[in-house]
Amino acid sequence: MSEHQEQAVNLDLPDWYPSWARQIAELYFSGTSCFFILHGNVHDLVPCDDGSKTEFLSVTEFLGEYLFGRWDIVLQHNLSKGLQALAGRDSERHQAMMRDLTGLFGHYRNWSRKPDDILLTLDQMIERYLVEDDPEKRKRLAVVFDYGQYLVPPGEAVQISGSIASRVVRFLGWARNPYIRRVNMAFCLVSENLSDVNDRLAQSPHVATIEVPMPDEAARQRFVDARAGKIASGDGADRLTAKQLVSNSNGLSLLSLEHLLSQTSRSGGATSKQFRTLKKTAIERQCGGFLEFVEPKHTLDLVVGHTAGCRRLRQDAQLISDGNSDAAPMGYLICGPVGTGKTFLAECYAGSIGIPCVKLKNFRSKYVGETEGNLQRVLTVLRSLGPVIVIIDEADASLGDRNQSGDSGTSGRIFAMIAQQMGDTRYRGKIMWMLLTCRPDLLPIDLKRQGRAEVHIPLFYPDNEAEIRTMFKVMGRKNDVTIDMDDIELDQRHMELSGADIESVVLTARRVALLDGRSSVNKDDLEAALTEFIPSSQGLEKNMQEIAAVLECTQMDFLNDEWREKLQSEGGRSQLQQQLTKMRNLVEQL
Repeated sequence: MSEHQEQAVNLDLPDWYPSWARQIAELYFSGTSCFFILHGNVHDLVPCDDGSKTEFLSVTEFLGEYLFGRWDIVLQHNLSKGLQALAGRDSERHQAMMRDLTGLFGHYRNWSRKPDDILLTLDQMIERYLVEDDPEKRKRLAVVFDYGQYLVPPGEAVQISGSIASRVVRFLGWARNPYIRRVNMAFCLVSENLSDVNDRLAQSPHVATIEVPMPDEAARQRFVDARAGKIASGDGADRLTAKQLVSNSNGLSLLSLEHLLSQTSRSGGATSKQFRTLKKTAIERQCGGFLEFVEPKHTLDLVVGHTAGCRRLRQDAQLISDGNSDAAPMGYLICGPVGTGKTFLAECYAGSIGIPCVKLKNFRSKYVGETEGNLQRVLTVLRSLGPVIVIIDEADASLGDRNQSGDSGTSGRIFAMIAQQMGDTRYRGKIMWMLLTCRPDLLPIDLKRQGRAEVHIPLFYPDNEAEIRTMFKVMGRKNDVTIDMDDIELDQRHMELSGADIESVVLTARRVALLDGRSSVNKDDLEAALTEFIPSSQGLEKNMQEIAAVLECTQMDFLNDEWREKLQSEGGRSQLQQQLTKMRNLVEQL
């Protein structure tokens, strides 16, 4: 039995230790791994209970003072400061470490800051302890490599420089060394994004990757309790109490929560409006600007047509509101021709359900590995933010494809990350994906299957005069324009207008009124706008998009009578499929 396996018999970690620290301890003391890569929320605070009070330390400080707090030598390295003793606030322990290190490295001021020199010296230090026959003289050693992504960045084996390759090989050697795994030695490489670390190291079976999650409710409760002086008692008008802060701060790091409390402490606490604004800003900053919060101004009551689809969305919203999230779908595919209001429907659903709604923005980068890192940051926040609706517009272009080439495999890895998260049933009712596209036929089937984007709702243009007139009024309400359609005559040409076309006509009528010095729109303004408007001539593409939406539909009553009859007729689906194939070929040739 190895030294650390003997200690594992009496392993008894305090109850307040975070789950990721317990995972490190279990893997280490079981002999599974001695080399760990910590990623995720690694730049946040960790609540630590010293017996009399709760204090908050950085991840590296927690490792040095608590997880490795009884070890003889704990070192921290980063490219800026070189190698340092990581003893926390215990001056005697720090002095003892420095005496041992001075004997090995010489005087502190003479220590090299070149990473390869430091790693070579550490290698010699490790070998010295390994050949020590007397267990009493063998030091317990832990090394924490902060910002480790700059030591071993990603890259193909033939592309990375000799020094980076040698570091990867050295780390892999430590991780695989059976003698190191039998004695008290451990190595922790800290990087915000796992994708920023060289794949050969991160994917090695001898290296354990540990995700540091966003703070859970218990951690936020301890933090808020410790900052009670900055929180209102609840007596003020609309001031959030400590309990409300804890329940509403999901998705925030403790550092962001500290910043928020500091901003509002001078005014006697945070109001609901202040908190929403500051939380929105903080989370967008945590995600590097790759998430955009949407504050829906409308509900499904404003949607015209799509009766069955809206009814299904209302039912799902009610299930989630009642706490029956296990019966809610993992996601939705909203498809249909351009201008049918896919984005508007998604935002109205978010307004009806009353939970946060975010849009996934362009997270792609030209640098190797950075795209995956950007997405990982977003997914880490989303997991802690739920319940949340994630809207991905133009999903066929945004999410990539398993087989897409020409970008060193980035699109394939992005596709795999999103597909894996979408299919994780632990987040059913917590993360609801809404994929919006006018070309669902281009979306990989892996994302459209049951268990991911389960409910496919097709949207179509208004198909009767009553719906067209109602659409004009709704678009007027949406844009704060009073529309009176009673005396407006509509002809067959107007029956082909899309929702986006109708909104454009309404805004044009408003423009005419404003140019004429009036704030209200009259009949002449609207008739003039209708007369002048020329709808898009891309009829073939719109028909193709409409057929694609029909073929993707997962519920028969989502279709109107015309499409339902075509689909249910003998050979109807195969005929529509053939028609779609012909249209695609024609469009590609244009």
